[in-house]
Amino acid sequence: MSQTFDLIVIGAGPGGYIAAIRAAQLGMKVGCVEQWRNPRGEAALGGTCLNVGCIPSKALLASSEMFESMQHDAADHGISVKGASVDVAKMMSRKDGIVGKMTKGIEFLFRKNKITWLKGHGRLTGTRDGRFLVEVSGEGDAVSCDAAQVILATGSKARHLPSIPVDNQLICDNEGALAIGEVPKRLGVIGAGVIGLELGSVWRRLGSEVTILEALPEFLAAADEAVRKEAWKQFTKQGLAIHLGARIGEVTRSGKGLSIAWTDSAGAAQTLECDRLIVSVGRVPNTDGLGLDAVGLATDARGFIPVDEGCRTAVPGIWAVGDVVRGPMLAHKAEDEGVMVAELIAGQKPHIDYNCIPWVIYTSPEIAWVGQTEQQLKAAGRSFKSGQFPFAANGRALGTGASAGFVRVLACDTTDEVLGVHIVASNASDLIAEAVLAMEFKASAEDIGRICHPHPSLSEVMREAALAATDNRALNG
Repeated sequence: MSQTFDLIVIGAGPGGYIAAIRAAQLGMKVGCVEQWRNPRGEAALGGTCLNVGCIPSKALLASSEMFESMQHDAADHGISVKGASVDVAKMMSRKDGIVGKMTKGIEFLFRKNKITWLKGHGRLTGTRDGRFLVEVSGEGDAVSCDAAQVILATGSKARHLPSIPVDNQLICDNEGALAIGEVPKRLGVIGAGVIGLELGSVWRRLGSEVTILEALPEFLAAADEAVRKEAWKQFTKQGLAIHLGARIGEVTRSGKGLSIAWTDSAGAAQTLECDRLIVSVGRVPNTDGLGLDAVGLATDARGFIPVDEGCRTAVPGIWAVGDVVRGPMLAHKAEDEGVMVAELIAGQKPHIDYNCIPWVIYTSPEIAWVGQTEQQLKAAGRSFKSGQFPFAANGRALGTGASAGFVRVLACDTTDEVLGVHIVASNASDLIAEAVLAMEFKASAEDIGRICHPHPSLSEVMREAALAATDNRALNG
């Protein structure tokens, strides 16, 4: 029996489920296809982000930060803690509980907005009478559906190295790294990107000796140079051993662990012995079995679905959002694209300024930025000025024991318009929102500096950095 919709969304991650909800709010009859199953074999919404990405990793980061704080920071507050230990099984159970609560929440939102959850794998099979045909398989008999519009929101999957087979036991990708049953004594991580740093930080705090091997010669190459230097100082001080310019050779099983042959930046042969290995070398678009050729579409050389600035594909009526299209693989970017497409379908005129999409790395301290880096501005020949203020001079940061890092504001040298904001701080993911708002409204550094910020608060550092960029007017530095 065929089901008919105004819109079918394939994929129920942040881009897909948000697109489905917004379209339903706008009066469309929406079907959303999702094949994800949790470890218990139950169908689940939310995609990678909610099930094995953003949400569970942040839960583990919080648990590991609490454990480390009890061991090393409580004494500074006059609190004695003896015999602190980690129950990894309970920690994982807490993480799974949070994931379950979030995914069940999306189920509720689907019911509330009368969205049909089509459980299984969605595949385009062609067109009929100007409508797109979608087959959903995997839950009993295949179901045929048709819709006037289709949004492809199938996300991404971990990139694997051909020579290092992932079994999610000894050798893990991001999924396996979130389900390790005990603290490994020695943990190897291939890749010093966002996922590698976050997961490496989790297990280091819990007691692992963590070694990160990064192929690139630069650390966090996408970040502002000042941020890169500060992050390197903080992470290496914490005990992460990070080797840049590393070339990975053969990985062999050695007893109950692994032996990784690698070559350092000077060309010298090295060996890393570890109990577990996390492979974190990026992600690739998840377009397998989508049936793109059935409607005249194809991916580009890198596997992405080509789209214009409004996320339209080459076939009118078919759209693509999130990790399967150009731009950063960020959940909040996918969400904004999902909303934009739903509103475009409804005849509205939304717009996304991709320069105002914030980046966040949830390490300790966190790293966040929006807009241009110093390197980008110099490469573009843009005249700019900068202001930087440390959290070490902020009373709230000192009171909470989180005084590492700074806020850096980059502004146009002639107009004072904010061009980029870069933060290293314990709450950088929250603080960056003010900078995003300022840049969306084309604010100047002086605008931020003249806004009254609560005292004492971490947000005062944003104000001081903005004042520092405005004729070096910082009040407390």
